[in-house]
Amino acid sequence: MDAAETAPAFAPQVPTPATPAQAPPPLPSIHVRALLTWVAIFPLVAIGMTALAPFSESWHPVLRALVLTVVVVPLAVYVVVPRLLRLHGARSARLRTRTARSAPPRR
Repeated sequence: MDAAETAPAFAPQVPTPATPAQAPPPLPSIHVRALLTWVAIFPLVAIGMTALAPFSESWHPVLRALVLTVVVVPLAVYVVVPRLLRLHGARSARLRTRTARSAPPRR
């Protein structure tokens, strides 16, 4: 028997470790993510309530909340929060780079 006959039909692929250039940036803390989510949600809700007010005066409050959240939540989750996270990541990377350059060399 040769090696081809004794080898399994498929060999599991071993993932190669990511190089530092490929490594994703670290996630911000849960507190930063909560703050960025609030920064996204508050203006969207304020604008949505203002825009919806003339049309929804006679609506039940639950219906008003439903219509508002149907618009605000997807907009925040898919558009605004990812952009805020990207901006925060770019700002954090700039700060890390600036700090690394200004730090004295290690011995």
